[in-house]
Amino acid sequence: DDILGLTFEISPSSFFQVNPEQVEVLYKTALDLIDIKKNKIVLDAYSGVGTIGLIASKNAKKVISIEIVKDAHKNAIENAKRNNVNNIEFHCGDAGEFINSYDGDLDIVIMDPPRKGSDEKFLSTLINKKVSQIIYVSCDPETLARDLEYLKQSYDVTYIQPVDMFPMTAHVETVACLRLKER
Repeated sequence: DDILGLTFEISPSSFFQVNPEQVEVLYKTALDLIDIKKNKIVLDAYSGVGTIGLIASKNAKKVISIEIVKDAHKNAIENAKRNNVNNIEFHCGDAGEFINSYDGDLDIVIMDPPRKGSDEKFLSTLINKKVSQIIYVSCDPETLARDLEYLKQSYDVTYIQPVDMFPMTAHVETVACLRLKER
């Protein structure tokens, strides 16, 4: 599939947004909310086949991609090669365990967790690391609300935008932008 100027290969066991027109709206909405500069390090958590991270890499110093599904992880590596993207590194594993053990700098986190949302380990580490900005893409408003409630102790929700991926159904994707509270 082609999304926002990049080409992606998807294996059968990898998650991928199936509405090609609206996925571009979704990802453009998410990426327009952040000011990625060449000196910024971006974490693409729950990265799937690498779509958001590879698109974000155009403007970032470096993107770090973490995905637990092995086939999706392999697709992401191949998609980087296919699109000649060299400023991205890929890790296969649990996002919470990865971010908890990661000791480098992170300026922006883009997260697109599964329907069950994120876990407390991942969210608490975001708070402890004081990441300046989080873009949360969610396919379930209930788990998004739960996770935002947890993050609000350290973050302000500055923007929320639903994106109707499947018209005439109850399914909606939501993009939320969070900024670290000033203390």
